[in-house]
Amino acid sequence: MVLEFTEAGIYCPAADAYIDPWRPVPRALITHGHSDHARPGMGAYMATDAAAPVMRHRLGDIRVETTPYGVTHRIGDANISFHPAGHVPGSAQIRVEVGGEVWVASGDYKVIDDGLSEPFEPVKCHAFITESTFGLPIYDWPHQDVLARDLHDWWRQCVSDGKRAVLGVYALGKAQRILRLLDPSIGPILTHGAVEATNDVLRGQGLSLPETVHVVDGVDAKSHPNAIVLAPPSALGSAWMKRFGAVSTGFASGWMRLRGVRRRRAADRGFVVSDHADWKGLNWAIAQTGAERVFVTHGYTAQFSQWLSEQGYDAGIVQTEFGGEDLDEAEENAA
Repeated sequence: MVLEFTEAGIYCPAADAYIDPWRPVPRALITHGHSDHARPGMGAYMATDAAAPVMRHRLGDIRVETTPYGVTHRIGDANISFHPAGHVPGSAQIRVEVGGEVWVASGDYKVIDDGLSEPFEPVKCHAFITESTFGLPIYDWPHQDVLARDLHDWWRQCVSDGKRAVLGVYALGKAQRILRLLDPSIGPILTHGAVEATNDVLRGQGLSLPETVHVVDGVDAKSHPNAIVLAPPSALGSAWMKRFGAVSTGFASGWMRLRGVRRRRAADRGFVVSDHADWKGLNWAIAQTGAERVFVTHGYTAQFSQWLSEQGYDAGIVQTEFGGEDLDEAEENAA
């Protein structure tokens, strides 16, 4: 096998390297900067040019080799290259070729172009390792224009009602994606420290984002009327929120497609948006690879693996410690 599934992570014997390992190893190839994929304690890291700054921000003074997309590196007896995954800025699928056999570890991915991340590029391979965070037909993402309209309608209604709109978003990826959709003519955009710190890193890489105001002492409902606030999910309902007075809370997640989740989140509004592929996207991406073998990781693994087997793929389940878009908010401190 080109890649093996071990207790430390996805291992390539020919390169003596691991992909997104969850235990400390000498060499780690990292698909992206979320905390369930880029973990501390590795001897050396390799990631894309665009993923490395967030990794350094999160993990500190790490030893990381960077690479552009599409450049082949000879590591041991393996040819390894990184290709756009469309998940968050800098995210990658990792292509591994050994003796003419090609495997691709996709990490997390989405196939729509969100205008923020480098667009997903299918990579031909013999075996494909796919996530299945939203691997059921019920998950079908609305167009971004619909999302933007719904966000603005809610924000304007909050202004009309004299309330502050507070939206729960993950700090890396989704926060910036929402930022690019917001119309600042409605009011100022305020950000929690976790979101603003990530914004600073990405702006430092040349990513264009609308002007934001970091919420510090003195920044509140009176100082910034008509504002919308972007904050990690854990901030919703916390003491940090008291400075904004009367609020309406929203939550942005693919899980908002499920009835009952918004109630469990105690949010007034739910917005269906995800940085993971929906059902159609997963199926399209797998078909584009031309792979005959598909290994299904985190998410609806049993259901999606069975579906793929019924479609003629040699499909199996791989247990990993990746979180996907976790209802328990594993990603909220990803940057």
